[in-house]
Amino acid sequence: MKKVGVAILGLGVVGGGTYQILTEHREYYQKTQDVDIVVESVLELNRERALALGVPEEKVASNIAEVISNPDVNIVVEVIGGIGCARDFVLAALNAGKTVVTSNKELVCKYSHELERAAKRHNAGLYFEASCVGGVPVIRTLLDGVQANHITGMMGIINGTTNYILTKMSNEGASYEEVLKEAQKLGYAEANPSADVEGFDAAYKLSILSSLAFHTKVPFIKVFREGITGIATEDIAHGKELGYALKLLAIGKQSEQGIEVRVHPTFIRKEHPLAAVNDSFNAVYLTGDAVDDVMLYGRGAGALPTGSAIVSDIIYAATHSENKYSTFKNNATAEKDVKFVNDFSSAYYLRLTVADKAGVLSKISAIFGRYGISIVEMIQKANENGQATLILVTHETKELSVRNAVSKINALDEIAKVESILRVVA
Repeated sequence: MKKVGVAILGLGVVGGGTYQILTEHREYYQKTQDVDIVVESVLELNRERALALGVPEEKVASNIAEVISNPDVNIVVEVIGGIGCARDFVLAALNAGKTVVTSNKELVCKYSHELERAAKRHNAGLYFEASCVGGVPVIRTLLDGVQANHITGMMGIINGTTNYILTKMSNEGASYEEVLKEAQKLGYAEANPSADVEGFDAAYKLSILSSLAFHTKVPFIKVFREGITGIATEDIAHGKELGYALKLLAIGKQSEQGIEVRVHPTFIRKEHPLAAVNDSFNAVYLTGDAVDDVMLYGRGAGALPTGSAIVSDIIYAATHSENKYSTFKNNATAEKDVKFVNDFSSAYYLRLTVADKAGVLSKISAIFGRYGISIVEMIQKANENGQATLILVTHETKELSVRNAVSKINALDEIAKVESILRVVA
């Protein structure tokens, strides 16, 4: 039976979960996968943490050189996070001819070209299933499940923190600030939650997934990004009234016009399968030209779900003699002939505070007409002080048309303010 030695860099939540799975399932993998996977080394500065997890003291390394010089280590697992020492350690491992498995979405998003170059040069593998959507096997599906298709689109809830916040706001009517504090207490949100709530985490993942799905480099800077910090409970309530659920969606499309990638809060019809994905769960909805629609659903984070994805990559690397690399030119930037759609099309939800008097709607409609925007739904509710709340949902139109129209509407004397603009999946 083939024996494969593994080193784990970092024994935090995910690293600890990975160690637990590998040690508890060792005999199971011998029986089902015909491979003996042994944790030969861990790099953890907190030795007490390593020992508490059951790591033999002689296997606790003190530096990366000690790990990569160990002849018994074949695969190095990086779960440190960030792009500082993690980048240096991964490159060191690849340059030493060690296959690398990582859960580091920021590292893969920004430096996969550099890492893959080192991997190819030294005939090493580079695997990163756990970098996107936790335990949901979306990367393996793209590489080995739906490769018969031209993937024309993907849409997903790929950040558990924001989905938890929006679910609680929807179910309880609580404010963003209240739910964020609760999420931080429960460990769903970091003390500095900006990576999640501002959409960076989802944008990193969308960059990776769309590159794989569309077989071309889709750099992070090409992803339109908008977070959830400005979401108001009244908008969620109005959306419910209209039959929508609010989700932070990552959307990727490939068409003759080019590639479109965007992350933003989105109203989606309650009948759509993604509308039922709540709390910290994630899901990705893929569309292929042959298979049509496929949805993958599960836990997008956590010690064991993410550890499951890491161990899946370890087993794949251990049982496949040839390494697979990108199906496209993996450079730092996109290929020159690849077109990206910036002025994308969508339906829109707008909430306005207006003067409660005749003629206001006609002025708004005139501006909309000037920019080719038509209204499909409208709700008007009287407020105090001679004002009214106006809710409008448009037919599908262009992003820049909506922005230009809103700037003109905001300049009207009868408009107190365009309070919110949200995109709608019709």
